Amino acid sequence: MPLSPQARAMLDMVYRVGAPRFHHLSVAQARHSFQKLQFAFRPEAPAVASVTEVPIARGDGSALLCRYYRPLSAPPQAVLPLLVYYHGGGWCVGEVESYDVLCRELANLSGCALLSVDYRLAPEHPFPAAVNDAALAYEWAVDNAGLLSVDGSRVAVGGDSAGGNLAIVTAIARRECGVALPAFALLIYPCTEILSSRASRETYGDGYFLDRESLQWFFERYLPAGNTADWRASPMCAASLAGLPPMLLVTAECDPLTDDCVAFAERVRSEGGAVEHLAVDGMVHGFITLGKFFPEANDTVRAAAAALRRALAG
Repeated sequence: MPLSPQARAMLDMVYRVGAPRFHHLSVAQARHSFQKLQFAFRPEAPAVASVTEVPIARGDGSALLCRYYRPLSAPPQAVLPLLVYYHGGGWCVGEVESYDVLCRELANLSGCALLSVDYRLAPEHPFPAAVNDAALAYEWAVDNAGLLSVDGSRVAVGGDSAGGNLAIVTAIARRECGVALPAFALLIYPCTEILSSRASRETYGDGYFLDRESLQWFFERYLPAGNTADWRASPMCAASLAGLPPMLLVTAECDPLTDDCVAFAERVRSEGGAVEHLAVDGMVHGFITLGKFFPEANDTVRAAAAALRRALAG
């Protein structure tokens, strides 16, 4: 189907006013622009039971900052399942504050606690800094399940776009190390392969919000050494995708990454994995956080939360 009327209206507005695209901006400008978009079009923030800022010590003495949410319905000492969530933004933009509303919604609707990870961003901290932070946050959450009042056997990973990439990579890395895998993966239009010639890269590469030039802008800053075939950057390049946790894959129809996501799902299934695919018609990349503008975003958040609730029910 064509773009939804709301998606068409947003794109018309963006391109009519000549809003600069990411590849025309400095890193600081791109981060400010991304945050303004999120704050303008995200829904009102729902109340949750608690929000706690959590610093996690790195080996070098610095701290990885995370934000921990408990759903409104949860008694203070209830032991809950947990979602470790990695935000989107091409590994270069985005932060926990821009994703505050989405994380609150997912926690309340799923009944899960949620740890939102403020991983280091490129170009100041290129690959594999974000990968290392993603792994550290997950490992810390499992090791400190008692402190968080969560069940360490019911911990999921999730994320959108670059964050979905980090969720996949975290799961593969744990499989490679022979340690317990996440119980579930919530993947919202993840980047599964840096270099791709699949049709959607061309079909939706211009005029659909995430332009090919912006993709290249992100990739060049995240991977200045050109590690495009490293599975930690392109999980589709992993020698095996077997043994991964069951996953929900959300795709947007008018997204240059859509065909890469579908190919990833097909390969996971061919290697014995379980993938539920929710294809959202008429949407563009990045829609999930913009529920004030896109009704489809609110429907998708509810569907994602329901999948989490089912998968982590215990």
